[in-house]
Amino acid sequence: MKCNHHSDPQWCLPGTVTVTATNLCPPNSALPNDNGGWCNPPLQHFDMAQPAFQQIAIYRSGIVPIIFRRVPCMRKGGVRFTINGHSYFNLVLITNVGGAGDVEAVSIKGSNTGWQPMSRNWGQNWQSNSYLNGQSLSFQVTISDGRTITSYNVAPANWQFSQTFEGHQF
Repeated sequence: MKCNHHSDPQWCLPGTVTVTATNLCPPNSALPNDNGGWCNPPLQHFDMAQPAFQQIAIYRSGIVPIIFRRVPCMRKGGVRFTINGHSYFNLVLITNVGGAGDVEAVSIKGSNTGWQPMSRNWGQNWQSNSYLNGQSLSFQVTISDGRTITSYNVAPANWQFSQTFEGHQF
């Protein structure tokens, strides 16, 4: 992305930056689009970390117009699955996703179960309300371009909560 110099030459810098967008900017319908409702449709808003922002604009500017395009995510290693929660609430954080980058669907399979769809809890945290303790875990991940990867037995039967495991990559 880059700051749109034609729209705001006072605050824009000539650089570009590649960022990973990880979640949505929540709308605030109580505020107008030009006074605090930055995330209200049809606007698109990126809340950037300061080091990234300073590659494209002067920090004091606050909000600047940008030009952006989506690019494939290039990742090292496989998709990562961090298992949180407790016995009947498996909350799996999915990170390091390549390709289109945005996860559309996830399924989980214990070594003693069939495939079960997971539901999005928030961001890239996906939940299952099944008891899967003591089973090796496999995952299917589908991204927005329709591609699906299956990572069999990513977590061994003795997995523990708060552990991270690595599967295949797009």
